[in-house]
Amino acid sequence: MRKALLLKWGFMFVLIACFVRCSKSGGATAPGTGTNPGGGTTNPTQSPVQKDVPAVDNAVKTFMSTWSVPGMSIAVIHNDKLIYVKSYGKMSATDTTSIKNASLFRLASVSKQITSVAIMKLLQDGKLTLASKVFGTGGILGNDYSGTYLGQLYDITIDQLLHHTTGNWPNDGYDPMFEHTSYSQPDLINWTFNNYPDRNKRGQYYYSNFGYCILGRVIEKLSGKSYDQYCKDVVLSPSGISDMVIGGNTLADRRPGEVIYNGQSNEDPYNMNVTRMDSHGGWLGTATDLARFLAHVDGFSGVADILTPATITTMTTPSSGNANYACGWGVNNLNTWWHNGSLPGTLTEIIRASNGFCWVMLCNTRSLDSQMDTDLDNLLWPSVNDTSTPWENTDQF
Repeated sequence: MRKALLLKWGFMFVLIACFVRCSKSGGATAPGTGTNPGGGTTNPTQSPVQKDVPAVDNAVKTFMSTWSVPGMSIAVIHNDKLIYVKSYGKMSATDTTSIKNASLFRLASVSKQITSVAIMKLLQDGKLTLASKVFGTGGILGNDYSGTYLGQLYDITIDQLLHHTTGNWPNDGYDPMFEHTSYSQPDLINWTFNNYPDRNKRGQYYYSNFGYCILGRVIEKLSGKSYDQYCKDVVLSPSGISDMVIGGNTLADRRPGEVIYNGQSNEDPYNMNVTRMDSHGGWLGTATDLARFLAHVDGFSGVADILTPATITTMTTPSSGNANYACGWGVNNLNTWWHNGSLPGTLTEIIRASNGFCWVMLCNTRSLDSQMDTDLDNLLWPSVNDTSTPWENTDQF
């Protein structure tokens, strides 16, 4: 199961997503057949009644039917104003509780953008540079960890961790983040440095969850706070977000308002150490939470960004190892940024388009068929690109 899980997400995601966006300015999807969305909103300025956009609701309904998605939430902003937020469906086949706009979802690898922005805040504050070394004497983490192969890693930089170009710990069937789920983060890091020799492939792109786990530890070292507390203090709270948290592992750990995750193809959404994934895949949030986050880092002028324009440029500049991956964001030459997230029971995506639109899509299941990823990526592009779509451009974050 683990190999199917890991090969599903990672380098294949980037190839698929980059192909879709590099070949056109927006995806395309067939119209669907309507829906009856439910739920309230977490935005206190949201209008009491929101006009339906049938093209959006129809597309979501068709996607959910095609891929057996029990429940889903979306949020759309334009010029940093919330123009559409809706939730659809239910928790599971046996729990018919409606998904609501305040429902929390596992974000999976959409967590990496939170980590990237937190690192950019440290860069902006002069606490590190992209060239900063991570391990060994003079490195940020110094000798906090140990292992037979650690000495081979002393040249690794913050830049390489952000861009997935250390050449190490790829998200394949042997991703260390999915090994020894009972280990703490320090124990897993030490175990990895004892069991994964350096691949000697600096500069080559290999999508790495473990690399972002290390970035979380960098944040803790330089801030003197826990990873999640620093992110709340400098990224989430300044973006108007108060309810995002790191998720738990089992159904018993389910947070108030959190959805139920539905496995397909015998996947078990509650057989992972999600809490340990904090900085690469551990966050919970609502669609509106993520829309607020995008509004405060997207470079558009509707609300003040929490990063300077120069830092945003740094964050969205790709490496020579992959022209379509920047610091935790997929990017293309159309100035579109995006990322998806995928775990058993979870599929998510955020998109920032150059036309001033940003949107969020959160699902409480996934299929191992990569076409589901592509269909989610294409889901809202037709409505976003259609200038006649009747959005209600009224609500400022």
